[in-house]
Amino acid sequence: MNACTVWSSKTRGISFFHSLLSSYNGSQNAKWPLAIFRQLLNANENPDDLTFALLIKAFASSFSSDAYSSAVTELQVSQVQTQLVRRGINQFVYVNTALLDFYMKLGLTTNARQLFEDMPCRDVVSWNALICGYSRNDYGNVALGLFVQMLREGFRPDHATIVGLAPACGRFELILQGRSLHGFGIKAGLGFDGQLKNALSSMYAKCENLEASELLFEEMSERNLVSWNSMIGAYGQNGFLEKATICFKEMLNGGLRPSPVTMMSLLSANAAPESIHCYIIKCGMTNHASVVTSLVCLYTRQGLTHMAELLYKHLPTNNLISLTAIMSSYAEKGDMKSVVEYFIQTQQLDLKLDAVALLSVLHGIINPAHFAVGRAFHAYGLKNGLTTDGLVTNGLISLYSKFDEIEAVSCLFLEMSYKPLITWNSVISGCVHAGKSSEALDFFCQMKKSGQKPDAITISSLLCGCSQLGYLRTGQTLHNYVIRNNVEMEDFTGTALIDMYTKCGRLDYAEKVFDSIIDPCLATWNSIISGYTSYGVEHKAFSGYNELQNQGLQPDKITFLGVLSACTHGGLLCEGTEYFRIMMEEYGLMPDLQHYACMVGLLGRAGLFHEAVEFINNMKIQPDSAVWISLLSACSIHQEIKLGECLANKLFFMDQRNGGFYVLMSNLYAIVGRWDDVARVRDMMRDSGGDGCSGVSCIEVTSIEDLNNNLGTNGVYLNTDTMHY
Repeated sequence: MNACTVWSSKTRGISFFHSLLSSYNGSQNAKWPLAIFRQLLNANENPDDLTFALLIKAFASSFSSDAYSSAVTELQVSQVQTQLVRRGINQFVYVNTALLDFYMKLGLTTNARQLFEDMPCRDVVSWNALICGYSRNDYGNVALGLFVQMLREGFRPDHATIVGLAPACGRFELILQGRSLHGFGIKAGLGFDGQLKNALSSMYAKCENLEASELLFEEMSERNLVSWNSMIGAYGQNGFLEKATICFKEMLNGGLRPSPVTMMSLLSANAAPESIHCYIIKCGMTNHASVVTSLVCLYTRQGLTHMAELLYKHLPTNNLISLTAIMSSYAEKGDMKSVVEYFIQTQQLDLKLDAVALLSVLHGIINPAHFAVGRAFHAYGLKNGLTTDGLVTNGLISLYSKFDEIEAVSCLFLEMSYKPLITWNSVISGCVHAGKSSEALDFFCQMKKSGQKPDAITISSLLCGCSQLGYLRTGQTLHNYVIRNNVEMEDFTGTALIDMYTKCGRLDYAEKVFDSIIDPCLATWNSIISGYTSYGVEHKAFSGYNELQNQGLQPDKITFLGVLSACTHGGLLCEGTEYFRIMMEEYGLMPDLQHYACMVGLLGRAGLFHEAVEFINNMKIQPDSAVWISLLSACSIHQEIKLGECLANKLFFMDQRNGGFYVLMSNLYAIVGRWDDVARVRDMMRDSGGDGCSGVSCIEVTSIEDLNNNLGTNGVYLNTDTMHY
């Protein structure tokens, strides 16, 4: 008998409809419970509390399935609630609690809270549904507040309360509340069974307290599959792949068969995707969408995008998470063509990108040729309301900053109603990146007036701006703020200070800052080495290179650029050739154009022009104008007119607006007394618009008083000569 003939019968009683509603539990189609309920009303049957309880349960089971569609909407559930109130069924606490729980599963926290407030009476189960719902929807602080309110109103929390509330404390900043909850459970004598211990173990793992998770796990007399999954997940979340694998093997030795959750927990540990993939096939889980999606994400995280694509084509269902993972992987590689292709697929499947997906695409746009793609995704974000998310706005600010679109940055910033510190930092660093350091300082003053307190990132960005402008006094004021407010001096803050002092002409101050840092990182070493190079103190640059290795650090390309520059400035050909060899052969670092330019400069200054030209011809990457200018500069030193003219002709066709080679040629002609050629070159330079004859001086015009007031230093400047740490 089909559903249509059943519903057409008028002889069925209320019990028949109850049976029908029960049979459609887990039907994976939310339309059926609604249709049955409407048929019940058409049959003039009077629904009771059991009817509504079964209806809500059928709804909830449909929602929890993967095939849940947009059929269940806020409007439809509200209609059920209206019928419930109209018939007086809202007097039944258990029915209201079931509806409240369903609202929470739909993410309608406001509706759920209003329903709770309107309930004529409540019990512990109602409180649990509300607290667990807020916890499930990532409103941990609200859930904790409700727990306190529950206690004040005289309700005694039970086992389910702790289990529901524990996930809300699974954040590092809420570890104290989590421990208090654990202690409350012990004091209340709730009986710590496996379920409760699993919940607490998972909570401690998310708070990076693996020791507590392990203690709870060891205390379990009987460990079920959930217990093992929790522990494997705990190791995985904290990056302990080996421990997660050992735990998995112990579970198998105990005779338990892994579930899809087990495999997803193991995948979260960044295990070797090929091995896990084989095991998933062996266990017959290749049709489980969540497992395959997790595997796709692991492949993309490890850069194996091609494997992720192949796997995605065999997914049992198309989903946004897999597409987002593949798009993000291509965006990270700068392959915008593939990103756009997968974006088109999301549109064809009627899937909408979320804020995380959009942000990953925006971060991948670094090539000016892809700027139009970034603007297109900006338009997509506007159309779909994603730009209201603060993280997306920050991503857009970073995007426009990369391409010096400061006006667009300002517009985005002004449109934000709430401006957190991360947004201020994005705008300030964006201005500095675009060479607009004066604007960055103006934004900083506005930030302080709005009540925001700068952090290490803010200070580092401003120090970079001072480096660009040569603002020594402003940089000293910022240094003063760092010392007075105990801002962390390690890593990027100390590095930015060293860079600022070296570029503002105070190497002695830079050395004092460096000596104050207990454990300098590689970037800090690179900064002081570059400083020594700029001041022509080659022996100190080489000493720094040796010392960083003694401390167990491995030099990178920036380190070698510093020492090669030192060799170029000092004319140390043998040393430079050796460092270049070490970089490639011992450390496997491929030289960039700047490294090649240093070597060309070294060979040219030694008068080895034939070797320099041969070196350029053997380069593994196409030489740019900087490489040729290095050789032209050497020609000026050695008065090599013929080669210099050839190089000047080549540079003219490569970059005729670059005033550097005009100046070098003018100097070369002046050295040999060819003044007519000097005049001709200068005329050419003016005609091209690259007047390299003009000099620029920079003076510090920023209002130091305003900056001091904003930083709260009360006009006290840093006396670096007598500073102590």
